[in-house]
Amino acid sequence: MPEVAFRVVPVTEVAADAVVVNLFEGVTVPGGATGAVDQALHGAIQEAIAAGALRGRLGEVLVLPTLGRLPARWVVVAGLGPREEFGRVAARTASATALRAAKKHGCRSVATIAHGAGIGGLDPQLAALATVEGALLGLYRYQPVGPVGRPGEGGEAAGGGRGAAGLGGAPAHGGSREGAAGSWAGSAARQAGPGAPAGAGLETAHETSHALGLLGGAVDPTGRRGGRPLGRRARAGDEGDGAGVERIWLVDRSGAQQQALERGLQEGRILAEAVITARQLGNRPANDLTPARLAEAAARLEELPGVQVTVLDEEELRRRGFGAILAVGQGSAQPPRLIAIDYVGPGRDGSEPPDAAFVGKGVTFDTGGISLKPREGMEDMKFDMMGAAAVIAALEAVARLALPARLLGVVAAVENMPGGRAFKPGDVITTYDGTTVEVNNTDAEGRLILADALAYARERGARRLIDLATLTGAMVIALGHHVAGLFANDDAWAARVLRAAGAAGEPLWRLPLVASYRERLRSEYADLRNTGGRPAGSITAALFLQTFAGDTPWAHLDIAGVAWSDRVEGDHGKGATGYGVRTLVELARNLAAGGRA
Repeated sequence: MPEVAFRVVPVTEVAADAVVVNLFEGVTVPGGATGAVDQALHGAIQEAIAAGALRGRLGEVLVLPTLGRLPARWVVVAGLGPREEFGRVAARTASATALRAAKKHGCRSVATIAHGAGIGGLDPQLAALATVEGALLGLYRYQPVGPVGRPGEGGEAAGGGRGAAGLGGAPAHGGSREGAAGSWAGSAARQAGPGAPAGAGLETAHETSHALGLLGGAVDPTGRRGGRPLGRRARAGDEGDGAGVERIWLVDRSGAQQQALERGLQEGRILAEAVITARQLGNRPANDLTPARLAEAAARLEELPGVQVTVLDEEELRRRGFGAILAVGQGSAQPPRLIAIDYVGPGRDGSEPPDAAFVGKGVTFDTGGISLKPREGMEDMKFDMMGAAAVIAALEAVARLALPARLLGVVAAVENMPGGRAFKPGDVITTYDGTTVEVNNTDAEGRLILADALAYARERGARRLIDLATLTGAMVIALGHHVAGLFANDDAWAARVLRAAGAAGEPLWRLPLVASYRERLRSEYADLRNTGGRPAGSITAALFLQTFAGDTPWAHLDIAGVAWSDRVEGDHGKGATGYGVRTLVELARNLAAGGRA
């Protein structure tokens, strides 16, 4: 991960491999920092504009050599798009595009202005946040970190199959098992306690996600012993998160806005690193990121103040009656897990009910089960846990920001596989809250495990619920790959979620819960069946989940179209996008600011 720091220095005087400035669409005579650079380059930027080589469109970038006229070797001009449409997303996109270009030109140190902090009209703190966020996310590229399990260490690499209790050996984060039933939690959060001082999270900003050990790495295909990472070997200095760019400086010509810019820098780095945590989890191969390993990644959050993690293994799930999670997971050699992440922010009491529960679907690989998916594109079903990744990563950011919120994260983690033990169409299962469900499609497994997770969150007393899930292909048809779908049973809660998504720059659109469609979920043999057929598939899936939310204000984000991408676009590359992390953080910020009631 590149170092990021603030410096008070004119962009024309900073000694870096590249300096990044910007241009709004339609501007022919640049001003501000861009104008100063253009003057130093004897009008080279204006000449490029006049020649049509630079128009200022969002996502456009022009790289010019300085020919010794500046201390920097290169100038990168990033397009900001139309001024009237400019905001956090545009600043983030421009920064990501610029840093990719600098990396392609072999730059190791890059200085950038805060996009929009001047004539762009953005609050300086938000401009710095978006610029740093975009820079780090634009540089991200997945690379296995290294083997995570060796004989005698925790995790399934030490032989943790169905016969192993808990996580198979001592948890890697240094916690302890609590009883033979397989429920365990470490001690780091208990030592930190709910009274961690305000700002403690920001003190951990220098501890990146890599230092927390949340990212993990690939192991040998058998999963029985430690080995070299799958795929190509890591090169020295190539960590997959911006290799080549070692230092990023956010610069401003005066110190007048330094405090706001530095706050934005710190927060932007924390948010970017949390999104990278989600991307890394999603991009890991499914034979590495099993349900148990996803639980291990979540457990390492206990190294942050105010966090306590409890993991229920297969034996404990059975003892407590999580029938839906067990049914979906029973066809796999990798046993399921339920992960509960408690966060108690500064000044909050851990005994009070959570302001909200963040619930994530964690299907670490989805074949469809007996209702088998087509083979084309099945490899992408490793991304079927991106809702869970968003929950884990968001709580990482919330803890590092030390937000004074009381939150609960719940992740249901399973593999959905065919086999002699797999659940079948026609089976009737009993969920955690006692509702019976007839299974008419084993490939509609996400809503089943979420049923148990939502019921558990309600039992824990959560005042509000929000779940994130790559739930339906119908959502991809409806909204494509840029917008997620929102369903909610409470208008006020839906409005808060939409505001949070807007502030985070993650597009979200509300769809209706059509009550008459509930009839399609009726079963002759149980309280419900798990699908209502192809028409309005996203709506009937949401109606199924609504049953388990009860009267608690609830929102469901169907992120099937936005959780991963097959192209480089905006601040993300190919693979997992980390959608939802920033929306959940903004929601937590709103709750912490007094919106608890």
